[in-house]
Amino acid sequence: MAKPRNPYLDYLVYLAVRLTAMFLHMFPLRLNYRIARVAGNLGYRWVGSYRRRALGHIRRSFPDWPDEKCRRFAQASMRSLAKVAMEAMFTTRLITPARWRRHVRLVDQADNLRLLTERKTGLIYVTGHFGNWEIVGYTLAALGFEGYAVARPLDNPYLNEFILGVREQKGLSILDKKGAAKLMDHILESCGYVSFMADQDAGRKGVFVDFFGRPASTFKSIALMAMRHEVPIIVGYGRRLDNDYHFEIGVRRIIHPREWAEKDDPMRWITQEYTTALEQIIRVCPEQYLWVHRRWKHRPDGTKPKDGIA
Repeated sequence: MAKPRNPYLDYLVYLAVRLTAMFLHMFPLRLNYRIARVAGNLGYRWVGSYRRRALGHIRRSFPDWPDEKCRRFAQASMRSLAKVAMEAMFTTRLITPARWRRHVRLVDQADNLRLLTERKTGLIYVTGHFGNWEIVGYTLAALGFEGYAVARPLDNPYLNEFILGVREQKGLSILDKKGAAKLMDHILESCGYVSFMADQDAGRKGVFVDFFGRPASTFKSIALMAMRHEVPIIVGYGRRLDNDYHFEIGVRRIIHPREWAEKDDPMRWITQEYTTALEQIIRVCPEQYLWVHRRWKHRPDGTKPKDGIA
């Protein structure tokens, strides 16, 4: 059972975020990126649990890397997280139908845009906690491709309402993770698209597939939904290109229904296929992945890692 929240503390946190956003808008973007860099470095130094978790995940994912390189990339990952938080405060102002080309470069999008334009079938988008994961859905919405994203509400209700306002301003609707199944069925039957963060731990009941050489519990629902509606799964990403609000939005893999039609275990095959595509995306720029995320929290045998890093 969740602990009761303090509404006064929640409101103070909300006010602090709004004041920070107002403060950051007073300065040029490049200075804000420097501020985010400092914040990430401080977080790496002061938040020991995050530092240990990021280092542990990187060491296991890249066992051939020297320790100094692991530490460098773990710190860079914390800086990337701080940048995502800062960038969210500028998204509504910079990603608009008139200005998005100044900040976003689309690559490998021919089949993706064709599927969006033709709307002959529903679509499932998956991405991970890489680069700026918010920029993908927001840019598609700014281009006129309205869709839905499945997400868990933030615990702080004031902050949740503020973030929802940012996410939904251009037409990206957010569905609460709980009780969204029927809505998602309707959206896919209507040839709409639904997007998911597909690199989250699914607990003991998830399907375990390989992710950076280790079994990772992954939700079955994405594959089962694709199979039920016979819709493609698009694996995309939003990669940060520099410290001046420029991104590359691309598609790594499109998994079509015909590919899993003859598989012995199509649910597992689909889940492994998009998980492998996400890993390939991350390997291009590992420093932009959220290594503090508890992706390997659960293990197939139910045991916990001896060092407590999950």
